[in-house]
Amino acid sequence: MEKSNEAAGRKSPEKEKFSEILEELVADCNDVLLKYLPDPSDMPEGEAPASTVADAMRYSVTAGGKRLRPLLIARISDLYGGRRALAEPFMAALEMIHTYSLVHDDLPAMDDDDYRRGRKTTHRVYGEGMAVLAGDALLNYAFETALTAFDAVRSPKEGAAVVRAMKILARNAGIFGMVGGQCADLEAENRTDVCSAGDGAALLAYIHSHKTACMISSGFMIGAVLAGAPEKDIDLLEKIAFEIGIAFQIQDDILDVTGDSDELGKAVGSDERDGKATYITIHGLEAARRDVRALTDSALQKWDGLSVQDGFLRNLLEELVVRRN
Repeated sequence: MEKSNEAAGRKSPEKEKFSEILEELVADCNDVLLKYLPDPSDMPEGEAPASTVADAMRYSVTAGGKRLRPLLIARISDLYGGRRALAEPFMAALEMIHTYSLVHDDLPAMDDDDYRRGRKTTHRVYGEGMAVLAGDALLNYAFETALTAFDAVRSPKEGAAVVRAMKILARNAGIFGMVGGQCADLEAENRTDVCSAGDGAALLAYIHSHKTACMISSGFMIGAVLAGAPEKDIDLLEKIAFEIGIAFQIQDDILDVTGDSDELGKAVGSDERDGKATYITIHGLEAARRDVRALTDSALQKWDGLSVQDGFLRNLLEELVVRRN
């Protein structure tokens, strides 16, 4: 017997619970961001001339998004019994860094996008110069924010954990992380030799592992480090993050070909327009879908080897594979 349309569209209790937890965590991340972002209407004494860039920062960060990276820090920190007073500055900092990269990505000199998350990009609202400054400000303010975690330190062990988390944050955002991946991505545009197997596949693997996986790795690892998780688990989480990060980017490439612009909140087909090498151009759509599944299955197998378990996070890893935006 066929299910009715109503029954087919109804969420299972497990799915409803997952959605509720996800909504709560995203709302929590948004609250943390607002707590740390400078308020353009209430600037410190003597800082009013910087209110425009503060407004552009807030516009960029509050445009929405999955809040995946700070969400991971929060949930994994909680999972290992960590203190939110240590985690929150890093939650805000990581999302600020992620947002700065998107603001700069959207600029005419990079991807030249008019919309991000369903509304006009920062440079379309504030102008190119102010968008550059907003990105610069978010990057710098991210580290200023992360450093406030030292104010909450209660022991030398926690102090050492904050230092280690700072190192993860800085390296994954820099030249040997996201910036390095972005550099390779920019230079690969309109290179026909990259859109093929062999050297092209190796370069694309570098781009995906650095541009995307490194920042997702920060989300997985920082919460665990701050909470004092076992070293074996931290090592496993780094491996899980790598596979999930690659799968996440391949899914982005798939959605750029098959997705709906209304769901994505931005134009589709931009990779082809910009002459970018993607997983699709090198390996094909079916191989991309197969590899997303294989990477996720491998990550889930490693997840099951952790000393603690969280059904929500396990389900989240699955959801990232089938997402539509």
